[in-house]
Amino acid sequence: MFRRIIKRNTFISIISEGILVMTVLYETKRLMLRIFEDEHLESTKSFWGDEDVMALCSGATTEELLSQIILGYRKCHEKTGLSVYAVEEKNSGCIIGAAGFNISGNMDTVELIYHFNKNSWGQGYATEAVKACLDLAIHHGSVKLITASCDVKNVGSLKILKNVGFIDKGTKYFEDSNQDEPYFEFTIGDLKENK
Repeated sequence: MFRRIIKRNTFISIISEGILVMTVLYETKRLMLRIFEDEHLESTKSFWGDEDVMALCSGATTEELLSQIILGYRKCHEKTGLSVYAVEEKNSGCIIGAAGFNISGNMDTVELIYHFNKNSWGQGYATEAVKACLDLAIHHGSVKLITASCDVKNVGSLKILKNVGFIDKGTKYFEDSNQDEPYFEFTIGDLKENK
């Protein structure tokens, strides 16, 4: 089987026998951010489908909806060039989470989200993936502001957002979680200055 890897900055395409078989948007020391594919459905159950992981969000997602979510994020990437991506741990080859951007409306402002399975908690994967996402946003060229929020009880996410340079803007009410949550912003200009 012939495999060819085409690398353009942080975008990697793997071509096997003339067919695009995998697209990696970003590679870090331990992780790869990949466009979601149907084959990732089973892996998403370990984070989006897990009650413990999603307890501080709006709850676990049913299996029926997970395939629609994967398709939606894939189409979002095709349309806008940014989306939420599958996070693959390089040593194991397993999808351990998702990280990227929810996009509503124009590309000036996007919302950062990330969710990881319980086995990957506390190992720095979320921080590594968030930094990769910030780099993707700056290279995209259209994003000016990145927002993020989390439940006040999610101490790990609060720490990550502060550590990567998000500015705490107080609290904001969110309809999807039906509560006030800590709200953060990160301007692309801040990212350029921190590099």
